[in-house]
Amino acid sequence: MANLSQIKREQMISFLEKLKEQYSDDESLIAINQIEKELTSKKYGLVWEEHEEKVDVKMQTHIPVFTEVKEREIVGDSDSEEYNFLLEGDNLHSLKLLEKTHRGKIDVIYIDPPYNTGHKDFVYDDRYIEKEDLFKHSKWISFMYKRLKYAQRLLDNRGVIFISIDDNEIAQLKLLCDEIFGAENNLGIMIQNKMNAKNDTVDIQKNHEYVLVYRKRMNYISGTKIMPTLVRKEKKLRPAYREGERYYYISDAITTRGEGGTLNARPNLGYTVYYNPATLEKLAVVDYNVELARNSNDTDKIYHHDAKLLNRGFVAIIPPRVRGKLGCWTWSAEKFNEENDNIVVTGENPNYAVKKRVFVDKEQIVEKGGKLFYSSVEESNARSIMDFSTNEGTNVLSDVMGESAMFSNPKNMSMIKHFLTLVNKKELTILDFFAGSGTTGQAVLELNKEDGGNRHFILCTNNENNICEEVTYQRLKTVITGKRTDGSKYSEGLQANLKYYKTDFVAKDSEEIYDDLLEHIEEMIQLQYGIKIDNKKYVIIMDDEEMDDFEKSFADYKDLQAVFINQDVLLSTSQERMLQDINIYIIPDCYFDFELREAGELW
Repeated sequence: MANLSQIKREQMISFLEKLKEQYSDDESLIAINQIEKELTSKKYGLVWEEHEEKVDVKMQTHIPVFTEVKEREIVGDSDSEEYNFLLEGDNLHSLKLLEKTHRGKIDVIYIDPPYNTGHKDFVYDDRYIEKEDLFKHSKWISFMYKRLKYAQRLLDNRGVIFISIDDNEIAQLKLLCDEIFGAENNLGIMIQNKMNAKNDTVDIQKNHEYVLVYRKRMNYISGTKIMPTLVRKEKKLRPAYREGERYYYISDAITTRGEGGTLNARPNLGYTVYYNPATLEKLAVVDYNVELARNSNDTDKIYHHDAKLLNRGFVAIIPPRVRGKLGCWTWSAEKFNEENDNIVVTGENPNYAVKKRVFVDKEQIVEKGGKLFYSSVEESNARSIMDFSTNEGTNVLSDVMGESAMFSNPKNMSMIKHFLTLVNKKELTILDFFAGSGTTGQAVLELNKEDGGNRHFILCTNNENNICEEVTYQRLKTVITGKRTDGSKYSEGLQANLKYYKTDFVAKDSEEIYDDLLEHIEEMIQLQYGIKIDNKKYVIIMDDEEMDDFEKSFADYKDLQAVFINQDVLLSTSQERMLQDINIYIIPDCYFDFELREAGELW
């Protein structure tokens, strides 16, 4: 296909040559030459040769639509009206349609795009991009730029996108995302330790990949910064203890760590803790040489332990060393003695540890196996380095698909679940438009089962080598139904429903374009609202005759939720009154108004 940037540049340079012939004075030539120099020179930032795709050219003459493959619908939860979606076709066409149904409504996007390694992993215009291709990066950027622009528009204002990538395009992708999402919305780059010891290079062995994380935008409400909460909440059980009618658990030690945690840096925090193992009595005593503590590392010179206390059965505990140097406490001696009741000494001589004792309500204590535990929900920040083995992705897929698991390098499902739990909501709409084997879909369904969430997914993938039909769909079917394609049992199944769409096209010059588009309205409605048009709870009415029939049988619709009405239907007074308490949506303006106006069908 055409190199658009080169064509534009050559056209402008050709025009400048004509100007040179018309204007031969020195000032004009200087100005024209400066323009030419600016035109042909590179600028700082991401510069690439813009390339065109056949799938993009297709949309110049055709309108993409969805057609449901009804025989592939999966109902694993008959009590639920909600559906997940698998969209087969080029993701550029799917994204174009999703913009009509989900603009600003996607909470989380995870994608694992082609890495452009030059080893037949990236198809561009029906051809694999080889390492020797001089425009390999430009083609990849052109490919990603269009799709990420859609992704940015699809995200909710508090949404977040995770993008897996490796060394081949990490630099280009970072600059591209900075341009599309804004550098200020880069939440960071995570590094996935693939836990793979394979020596796959003659240079530096690569055991990692990257995950770029961006939010849609940073919002401010009344001066408060609102952004995606990338934390992980976990329920933890800690050993707990009882003292009379009070309950407590043991928290961190009161010793400093890392930089600034040495005695010479904080000499006022270097006292001795005296502890009596028999009576559990504790006492902080300042019995050290402060001046020596500032510039010495000799324990015997600095500390002068109280012989009287030692003779009474006390042991002397000083702060543990930090990086080979004498350490210090986090509490002052005064605070230690004041908070004595909130201190506990654990371990045995000489390995004693001085820790905080935290008293909690009885309601936070649970008993298991005759032991007490403190139950808490704790938050931890997302970390930039993660350990997720590549082998797990293969093992999980093989377990689901059995012998039919023919797919290279499926993603680690635990990693995707980790990303989803970082967004501190359990009701999410998740999009993966490079769905591959369907790992994201399985991660969503299993995570819902684990924590009672109500997440829904939309997966997009092409059907190259029958991947969508034979891998993605079959994997989701097995996970939901619990039965593999060979009839063997995989699990008890999961409560979820799925619809399967394929991308199709309506010619823009069709004489029946209005009716052609109307034939695909049902798919758009179902996708937008995550439902099934069942003519019970959700009804579509396309003409006056259908509306009259609907009015006659209206009493039979006991569970009616919404009615979708063609804009050409004229409601009578009685029909308007009948529907006054029902959700009504007018079609098709909400989906194809631009295309119909372009064709002269609407004005």
